Amino acid sequence: MPGTCVIGLQWGDEAKGKLVDLLAKDYEMVVRYAGGANAGHTVVSGDETYKLHHIPSGILHPSVQNMITPGVVINPTTLLEEIDGLAARGVRCVDNMRISERAHLVMPWHMIEDRIINEHRSVGNESIGTTNRGIGPCYRDKVGRTHAVRMTDLMQADRAERIAAVAAQKYRLLEGMGASADELASIEPSNVAAIAGGWADRLREFTGDTTEPVLAACEANRKVLFEGAQGALLDIDHGTYPFVTSSNASGVGVCAGAGVPPRWINEVVGVCKAYSTRVGGGPFPTELHDEIGDKIRKLGNEYGTTTGRPRRCGWLDAVALRYTARLSGVSRLSLMMMDVLSHLDEIKICVAYEIDGKQTKHFPCHADEVRRCKPVYETIPGWKTPVDDARTLEELPEGAHRYIRRVEELIGFPVGIISVGPDRAQTIFTEQTKLDLAIA
Repeated sequence: MPGTCVIGLQWGDEAKGKLVDLLAKDYEMVVRYAGGANAGHTVVSGDETYKLHHIPSGILHPSVQNMITPGVVINPTTLLEEIDGLAARGVRCVDNMRISERAHLVMPWHMIEDRIINEHRSVGNESIGTTNRGIGPCYRDKVGRTHAVRMTDLMQADRAERIAAVAAQKYRLLEGMGASADELASIEPSNVAAIAGGWADRLREFTGDTTEPVLAACEANRKVLFEGAQGALLDIDHGTYPFVTSSNASGVGVCAGAGVPPRWINEVVGVCKAYSTRVGGGPFPTELHDEIGDKIRKLGNEYGTTTGRPRRCGWLDAVALRYTARLSGVSRLSLMMMDVLSHLDEIKICVAYEIDGKQTKHFPCHADEVRRCKPVYETIPGWKTPVDDARTLEELPEGAHRYIRRVEELIGFPVGIISVGPDRAQTIFTEQTKLDLAIA
């Protein structure tokens, strides 16, 4: 059984991109199966930094096939900008990337709809925190079917007629919702149909069936790496609803998004930071509103890859992590950003919540209940020793070992991968992990 899946266990931004890029050289195929341009994966290789949104993180390895499968929603303009940006740096996506013909498109009207709805709707007095990339409206049209546009629609002979008809309906809807004159001009039916023609010309060579080659690779026992987007606490069904994304961002989403049955996934790596971050609205029990939170943000460069927004920072939440690790079927943990904690005198871990005077280790369903959670902390002495140059477990200070062991005990899964910096080389694999993932 050849499939390995990399899943973020927090609210996204766990450094999944680095891990996928690092593992990809030992796999034949990397599969991106959910989310859209709201995902931002940063990959650092030597002096080069790549910021990827749609494109799988395996694209930097010419021998690796990269698949964008039906669960992903695609903004063609953003995707083409990403393709062209990589080409300017010598990375030819056409050689090793395919986009599913079943993938849905984020159309110009989706961004307008996103803006209007976000301006007029909040939960309590708190914004849901969307990236305004049109992701939610696109998924809504996908489920609604009537106004959906897929990659395959771009390639059909009746493309202009089909897209102009949808644009005309959206024009009337958004006019009634208060879209501006400039916004309405941008979705004038003939204009959108012409733009779509340009997309088709550029993307035709990338587009095709991804389900068949992914299934064929699995059936042939080729090594396939599935790349998650966002994080499990943002899962539309299992996250901190409604402050979530619009897809299944936990491990339960890989099969539907990629088009593979569960039997082909035998290893799930759950990725988490050594602390917690969140972008946008929503409950965050361990959030720090003090100088420690500011220090973590500065040391970890905690600003969104996609939005540039400063991330909210806090201590590691073992209650939430145990919930998402179990939900995602994790085999082992990848603990990222350990170098940031090296600068702190003491480190806290949330080991339980207190809700309405009662202590619990259960992660609540309702956002308001999560908001009332008061973290119960354990304090661990900091090690105050740089770990950036560590390449083996033995080179980590005892304080870092103590922290890792406690994380394993609280979450219930072994830590198999430890990141001590952004570069590929700044990563420690346990011997068992090397064996299980077949890493040289």
